Amino acid sequence: MKFEWRKKEKDLYLPSKTPSLITIPKQKFFVIDGKGNPNSPEFTEKIGVLYSLAYAIRMMPKKGYTPDGYFEYTVYPLEGIWDLTEKGQQSDTFNKDELIYSIMIRQPDFVTDDVVDKAFELVKKKKDNPLLNDVVFKTIEDGLSVQMMHLGSYDNEPESFKQMNKFINENNLEKTVFKHREIYLTDFRRVESSKLKTVLRYMVRYKE
Repeated sequence: MKFEWRKKEKDLYLPSKTPSLITIPKQKFFVIDGKGNPNSPEFTEKIGVLYSLAYAIRMMPKKGYTPDGYFEYTVYPLEGIWDLTEKGQQSDTFNKDELIYSIMIRQPDFVTDDVVDKAFELVKKKKDNPLLNDVVFKTIEDGLSVQMMHLGSYDNEPESFKQMNKFINENNLEKTVFKHREIYLTDFRRVESSKLKTVLRYMVRYKE
């Protein structure tokens, strides 16, 4: 039976439309960093590179290579950790050109460095994209976090962040970093903005 993250990990990927507290475990990711407007062609190319590696692992058995512990699964959704440059933080207006990001796709626990090397080998054989040199494989642990489901346009996210900040203040919490995580459950290239579903997440800790 195929592992479906939407069904098996609902607490991580299908939160309610109001803020809640959750502890996120260590997870493995393909990650690529960048700066600037996410509406740029470069951003789209970086997404493509991440998916090419993710699908290379997913389809390995069909290429004659089955990693130890492999199981059938649905490829995980795109995620992003977002921050602003110092200039962007000091500005009175939000400028997407001042965004700093790490976009990523989670990988199943069976994925090891050897499996990753094989994935790079398969992708390069098909098309040796120079952006592959910028992709890293790493383990990230968000830990204690406040998250909620945001419905609609990315431009309306401040409304959800306002709710999250209120929840943080009312529960004796504080953000550990300025940046936040987004998980994209819908493809912005194929879905109209009013129907987008995005998990928003702040990393937090209890105030001392």
